[in-house]
Amino acid sequence: MDETERIKQTIIDFVKGGDNSDVGLLDKVLHEDFRVTNNGFMGTYGVMIIDKKEYLNKIEKGIFGGLPREMEITELDRSGKIASVKLRIESSENDFISYNSLVLDTDNEWRIINNLAVVKAKKQN
Repeated sequence: MDETERIKQTIIDFVKGGDNSDVGLLDKVLHEDFRVTNNGFMGTYGVMIIDKKEYLNKIEKGIFGGLPREMEITELDRSGKIASVKLRIESSENDFISYNSLVLDTDNEWRIINNLAVVKAKKQN
């Protein structure tokens, strides 16, 4: 598998881990210094930063994730040991634009170090 395919697989595992509330899979693909950064998350005011431990805790408790989503990688750019991936993600409740920064970790595995997301709730009928 080439580096682009390995990066795509990391992103696929990240989304699948969230969809299935699979904390083990997420732990594997997230860097130890992983952060979710959001501005105006679901109508809240200001910037919110969530570290890996808190993110996995929210997944485990069902606060985040647990819904199947459709994902499309719209941009992927790699330069050496870093990469950037832009995604469009859609669930039954939300639309997401997600910018993900990845690093090639010391064990030669691609890991997500930052997730910058815009989440818009779909209007419920």
